[in-house]
Amino acid sequence: MWRTEGNEVDDLDRLSQQFEAHRGQLKAVAYRMLGSLSDADDAVQEAWLRLARSGADGVDNLGAWLTTVVGRICLDMLRSRGSRREESLDARTVEPVAAFERTDPEQQALLADSVGLALLVVLETLTPTERLAFVLHDMFAVSFDEIAPIVGRSPAAARQLASRARRRIQADAATPEADLSRQRAVVEAFLTAARKGEFTALLTMLDPDVVLRGDDAAARMGGAPEVRGSQAVAGFFSGRAQGARPAVVDGAPGAVVVLGGQIRIVLSFIVSGGRILAVDVVADPEQLGELDIETVDR
Repeated sequence: MWRTEGNEVDDLDRLSQQFEAHRGQLKAVAYRMLGSLSDADDAVQEAWLRLARSGADGVDNLGAWLTTVVGRICLDMLRSRGSRREESLDARTVEPVAAFERTDPEQQALLADSVGLALLVVLETLTPTERLAFVLHDMFAVSFDEIAPIVGRSPAAARQLASRARRRIQADAATPEADLSRQRAVVEAFLTAARKGEFTALLTMLDPDVVLRGDDAAARMGGAPEVRGSQAVAGFFSGRAQGARPAVVDGAPGAVVVLGGQIRIVLSFIVSGGRILAVDVVADPEQLGELDIETVDR
């Protein structure tokens, strides 16, 4: 219990006032992450409880500190949803922007620009770490140096998460496949065609504007930093992928190349409408160690 006299209560009152000055933005972060007003309120309340327990001593930028705290809370909540196999957003009741009419104008302004159902449905297709990296960086200008410890990755890996999320959102017009098994089937068919050098078959599985991106380590191993267009990407893969094994990479369909008993190369695919929109190739040992990889038996 807080004492009812002395400096401790005064400090708590000041802390509460400082927190309230940031509540609008914190609720905006939480709502964009969680897609639920009640869950957003819960996340913001938890952030206040953590602040009240720890205090703000040593915190240079309270707004930034609170944003990262809310980010961690939301990430835990999203992961908990996944472990409970909750229904997807489009099957749940979503409170529209009008639900914020009773809030103050500042909160309403912060929320109104990106709380549309369409965006929330697309965000729901992202993995929790992709969603957090995209929301914090692209919507709230949080640096990757600050995002990295929240998702337990390096800044470079956090940047890649946001980049992958951004491409998925930009591909929304094609309505990303929600069924991972269907996505995996497309990737496995693509790898089979690549091994056999079936150029025409590869073309049928690639979006005309497909993008292939590789990191510096992959480029040194004979890859390319970036290849665009179905013809060029099909040409790049035709006759290759001999040692690629199907996998799930950070919740997305992918493949791994194992050499000497260790994973040396990881390919992560974005699949929509039965076609591949993007392929990320990672060979940097540090980034490989930060990926969540599950190999798939054929």
